[in-house]
Amino acid sequence: MAEVSHKKRVWGWMIFDWASQPYNTLLLTFIFGPYFAQTVSDMFINNGMEIEAAKAHTQGIWANMLTIAGLAIAITAPIFGAMADSSGRRLPWIWFFSILYVLGSFLLWWAYADGSNYMFTLLVFGIGFLGMEFATIFTNAMLPDLGNDKQVGKISGSGFAMGYWGGVIALFIMFLLVVDDANTGKTLIGIDPLFGLLDASTREGTRMVGPFTAVWYILSMVFFFAWVSETPRRTGGFSVGKTFADLGRTIASLPKRSSLFAYLGSSLFYRDALNGVFTFGGIYAVFVLNWQLTLVGIFGILSAISAAFFSWVGGFADRRFGPKPVIVFCVLVLIGVCVMILNMTPTHIFGIKLAFGSQLPTQIFFVCGAVIGAAGGALQASSRTMMVRHSNPERPTEAFGLYALSGKSTAFLAPALIAFATQMTGSARLGVSPLVVLFLISLVLLLWVKPNGDVAKA
Repeated sequence: MAEVSHKKRVWGWMIFDWASQPYNTLLLTFIFGPYFAQTVSDMFINNGMEIEAAKAHTQGIWANMLTIAGLAIAITAPIFGAMADSSGRRLPWIWFFSILYVLGSFLLWWAYADGSNYMFTLLVFGIGFLGMEFATIFTNAMLPDLGNDKQVGKISGSGFAMGYWGGVIALFIMFLLVVDDANTGKTLIGIDPLFGLLDASTREGTRMVGPFTAVWYILSMVFFFAWVSETPRRTGGFSVGKTFADLGRTIASLPKRSSLFAYLGSSLFYRDALNGVFTFGGIYAVFVLNWQLTLVGIFGILSAISAAFFSWVGGFADRRFGPKPVIVFCVLVLIGVCVMILNMTPTHIFGIKLAFGSQLPTQIFFVCGAVIGAAGGALQASSRTMMVRHSNPERPTEAFGLYALSGKSTAFLAPALIAFATQMTGSARLGVSPLVVLFLISLVLLLWVKPNGDVAKA
């Protein structure tokens, strides 16, 4: 069998971002999340619940599902990472969690339009979400093997850019040809879903997003598994006791590694807040601005194009200035966007009443979507390269397991705070206010992060 070139291996590694991005773009943010919000809140309203209470309750249910999934990832990610490093293999783990990804997303076809089986929907979405997150952990752990500190910044940024372009193309396909509008039953270009092959009355066009995401992943990952190889590390054999001992030593060493400790803490908060922005952005548009899914789709396409371009630009900025300045700048931008969104309703902006029927809130939210995509894409890419600068070359999967722990140990925090704030205020708009606080905490912790990581990598 011919040996795969380094260039092809890099392309194969980047294809994972292309393959997995639709779970975030199509399911979590722009199509399935808003569809769940619409159908389940309508079910509660039809059962006699007040409109605003139904919206708040639905947002709380969605947030609680993500809270539980985040806790599961936080608890197990470092352990699985340490086990992979001890065994010297990562590809078998990617295979296993890819199966969960495909299974969970495909089963969303049975998310009924009347919302009656929403508990089943939450379960299978959670399974697919876990598969996507864990497959990402083990793929990220391969990044240090692809180049030096300067090179991995460009590779990481290019990978995220490729992923977002995949999201753009997937959004175009779904909204132009498949996703049905709740009112008209037509797609964005005014045709029946998939040329009439799908029944709009039961929302089959929108429900098709689950199987589409699964098939997209399967076809894309063919290239990943064909081109990405790994040389098993010499670990002395796998031992459960040794695995936990190594993990324990790594965790115990964190307070002595002040830069890594601060970075894990900072990324814990800003990645949690960013996930909150992505997760609840589409739901916010539906509940606060009263958008239909087709308008959410246009918003999503614009945001994804912006993310794709600026992930690539961010990769070059990362290579030129290092990841820390990119991270700080992006967090500041996201704080500004969140403040704008919190102070905007269909009729008021920062308390100033708008003319009847004003389209200014819609226009501003479109701009916010582009800015969120730009800052979020560059932030994620530079975060990955900053972790490379802090990782132990001998145990990269464990390091990215800890990175996942820092992102998921409180991944329940943003959804839980949003659920709490939504329920306390009775407002889906004010419910996202905790995100500003999370971003601010992350900025403070970044003060202790060294731009080049720890001097001695323990």
